[in-house]
Amino acid sequence: MNHRWPPDMPQSVENTPSIEQSLDALRVCLRKAVRRNPVNGLLFSGGLDTSILAFLSSTIPALHICLDEGGDDLPFAERVAQELGLRLVVRRVSVDEALRAIPEVIRIRRSFDPALPNDLALYFAFDKARQLGWKSVMTGDGADELFAGYSFMFDRDLAEYIPWLIGRMHFSANEFGAWFAIRVAQPYLDRRVVDLALSIPAELKVRMENGQRYGKWILRKAFEIELADVCWQGKRPIEMGSGFTRLRKAIADMVDASDRDAPVRFISPDHPYYYRVYRQVIGDIPSPGPGETVCPGCGAGLPPDSVHCRVCGWSG
Repeated sequence: MNHRWPPDMPQSVENTPSIEQSLDALRVCLRKAVRRNPVNGLLFSGGLDTSILAFLSSTIPALHICLDEGGDDLPFAERVAQELGLRLVVRRVSVDEALRAIPEVIRIRRSFDPALPNDLALYFAFDKARQLGWKSVMTGDGADELFAGYSFMFDRDLAEYIPWLIGRMHFSANEFGAWFAIRVAQPYLDRRVVDLALSIPAELKVRMENGQRYGKWILRKAFEIELADVCWQGKRPIEMGSGFTRLRKAIADMVDASDRDAPVRFISPDHPYYYRVYRQVIGDIPSPGPGETVCPGCGAGLPPDSVHCRVCGWSG
């Protein structure tokens, strides 16, 4: 990658851009990335990343998925949609629907990762998009990774960690898109946006604002005039924002003693149930291939230098 910041300015101590120049460059780069990725609709949480995309592509409809009465994201999604004049489609999923979909999600993902409630929300998003006749959707994938949106990134050496992370990023939206034959556009992963993000100094990604430490500071600051306090909301995982985290207790209640008696390091109370379903719809855990190491969680193969198992969800 050719990392220059901004693209028309050689990076040097003398030419270090001002914060305002950095903000302007980010706004322009993201706007162009959205325009290069025309789609039928936006998968919309109401969080920071998708609210920015909604603002930049306000002529397309937005789709929000939630469990039953909704999660923490729904009020934000409704508010942003109203303020931007978006057509908002809300798909409310019942608990029974969600539980019945678990085998299908595991079949698509070929995984019993305990983050499955996240994937359930995405599954129903793509299923609804197909029902709406959408052939393409936009997602906010990549913003957290590129701009330090996760709290565990705050004290890392971002100049080293983010480039390392970019080579290992994986988003299940791509798998669901392929399954449902829906093209997935990810503007934050546009090559020009990635190059720009890699050039932005860490102190503009993690920074204090009004006495609070924020990740994605530059992304928030770039659109705070248009989106106001929506830009300063906290980070909510998909399963919490959508309400799908409420499934965990019901799923854990379906676990029996025989499920726990398995050669797997289970991570959460509901994890054994996903493993049982995995065995039913996929079969045995794949053995490590040439050059792979053994996952400490399930025995599957891990690519070199990997710290996350896509089969069982182990992280080290």
